[in-house]
Amino acid sequence: MDEFCASLALRHTTGLGPRTWKRLLAHYGDALAAASDFASWTARGLVSARVQAEFARGGWREKAEAERRRAESLGFSTVFFGHRAYPELLREIPDPPLFLYYLGDLALLTRPCVAVVGSRDASRYGLGMAESMAASLSAAGICVVSGFAQGIDRAAHQGALRGVGGTIAVLGTGLDLVYPASNADLWKQVAAHGLIVSEFAPGTRPEGMNFPHRNRIVSGLSLGVLVVEGALGSGSLITAELALAQNRDVFALPGPANLKTYQGCHQLIRQGACLVQSGEDILRELQPRLGA
Repeated sequence: MDEFCASLALRHTTGLGPRTWKRLLAHYGDALAAASDFASWTARGLVSARVQAEFARGGWREKAEAERRRAESLGFSTVFFGHRAYPELLREIPDPPLFLYYLGDLALLTRPCVAVVGSRDASRYGLGMAESMAASLSAAGICVVSGFAQGIDRAAHQGALRGVGGTIAVLGTGLDLVYPASNADLWKQVAAHGLIVSEFAPGTRPEGMNFPHRNRIVSGLSLGVLVVEGALGSGSLITAELALAQNRDVFALPGPANLKTYQGCHQLIRQGACLVQSGEDILRELQPRLGA
């Protein structure tokens, strides 16, 4: 067994989830060490006897082996929780991924990051602001993280590609699926000049429940989250809530009062999010954490 196999074994064991993975990895340091000592998990107070027995039974084996074969056949690279390349900010969240599949420049994970998120059905104003603010952040060496959706996400990735900071796209699908298909051109640009990551197995379709899981990584990689445009109850506000739970800064752009897609931003501002109108505003707020 190696680190990849051990990580897949943990992921495919019924009853083990991200919070339990973190407890095991905090104790052992990496998945291989954890899997190698599974017989001691319950005695060490790390998991229940039922979960330990489930791991010992090996029900994970078929799914883990199938995922590994497919990932290797596609040539995917991985970065594991226990490795130095794994982002420290992401390691700190309550439910970090065991590993990430990736395409592109892994060095972007070492840069200070800001997430830029918002509506898929965005206004022209929102799209323009997302692109210009992302470009401003990237020009200052900040890596822009987003979720590769249409609308604000796409504009943010495009703006970030204009600067030196780069961009990271976090997928809610397997790394072998371009979703939405209309972003095929952007996929090529980000793969060539940025970084694409996913915690999901190859072949994973765009199921609705995947995207909140993706969003915790978007915010987890970042010093702060900028909501450019978002309606009440939207995925963007979920990302903002995750950011607060992860002790990240939340920024919101005000917009026209008559647009429903800005009601979420205005609610965030009323609740204490930092009102910003430019990338420079965000840089000023983050200056103490950037060490500048």
